[in-house]
Amino acid sequence: MSSTTACTEPTTAPPRLASIDLVRGGAMVLMLLDHLRDTFYLHQQVSDPMSLATDPALFFSRLCCHFCAPAFIFLAGVSAWLKGHPAGVGALPLRAFLAKRGLFIIALELTLVSFAWNGRVPWTVYLQVMWAIGICMLVLALLHRWPRWALLALGLLLTCGHHLLSGATADHPLGTVLLHRGYLHQGIGWSIRVSYPVLPWIGVILLGYGLGPLFSPLEPAGGRIRKLVALGSASWAVLLFLRCCNLYGESSPWRPMDTPLLSLMDFLNFTKYPPSADFLLLTLGGCFLALAILERFPPRRAAWLVTLGSAPLFFYLTHLYLLLGLQRLGRLFTGSGQFNLGAVWQLWVATLVLLPPLWAACRAFSRLKRRRPSPWLRYL
Repeated sequence: MSSTTACTEPTTAPPRLASIDLVRGGAMVLMLLDHLRDTFYLHQQVSDPMSLATDPALFFSRLCCHFCAPAFIFLAGVSAWLKGHPAGVGALPLRAFLAKRGLFIIALELTLVSFAWNGRVPWTVYLQVMWAIGICMLVLALLHRWPRWALLALGLLLTCGHHLLSGATADHPLGTVLLHRGYLHQGIGWSIRVSYPVLPWIGVILLGYGLGPLFSPLEPAGGRIRKLVALGSASWAVLLFLRCCNLYGESSPWRPMDTPLLSLMDFLNFTKYPPSADFLLLTLGGCFLALAILERFPPRRAAWLVTLGSAPLFFYLTHLYLLLGLQRLGRLFTGSGQFNLGAVWQLWVATLVLLPPLWAACRAFSRLKRRRPSPWLRYL
């Protein structure tokens, strides 16, 4: 019996492209910065899209962090394709793996992740990025056998065309799940709030899977770089045209402001919940260009980023509990109900300070996975 028919889920890991782990590691650094802001900068919260009254340092820090979720979810699609198509082996079945991983990630969102945000059993469950990734994987489990052109077409339609459905789904629970941030349930005892409507994110993971062959070890590096540069440049060119003309793609139109800085802030101020077409053109375009640039970058010069990028889910859980513990210690020493940092630059410094222990934890975890290839560890 062939390996393709004998396997129930893929077990052969394809060679890793360092550029993927470098981009994912960079996104994780920005995620740490953003979650430090969520935990230690609550006295100056940001809206969606952001107010132009926001401190410019905070505005541009938050703008940098916008690249995290699109990079994670797009590369999740790429990684799924690579796992199902190891070099030199026919396509391996993915459905069971994706379905189980998706359900596992949703379970983490409802338990360990929800607890980590406030250190107690939450009365309001927030369905955030992990929930969105889990749903995306479940959908990909159903659709991954579609022709590549169909996956790319559907992915493009969902990422860029979802605005056309907003009015039709506004007052329906399914609309809340797919496109409208809000409550699925509000009760006296408990509530469920959707923070990450999933429809555009499904489009992102489909694009990642559809573009997966571009990252095959059999694809020449030079051809991959040219295609990624073309994709990134095209994404930003379309964004520039749509935004300048206020034609489509963002619910908050741009207009010239009193100063060049405010004009730039308004131009780059996109909606994340759910991600507008302009938001995804900006962030995915940047992801494509970063992957192209880092293709030739010697990974040994940023081996720590590769280490972070090779253990994203472990990093995610570990950094949430680290931030929870630090917030508790800050409250204990200050005697206040909320310990806050006083300036945006302190968030950047705190990010740099916390990276070494998180890197050490990720390195230890990666070594554990190599020594003990447990089925459970494969899901982290």
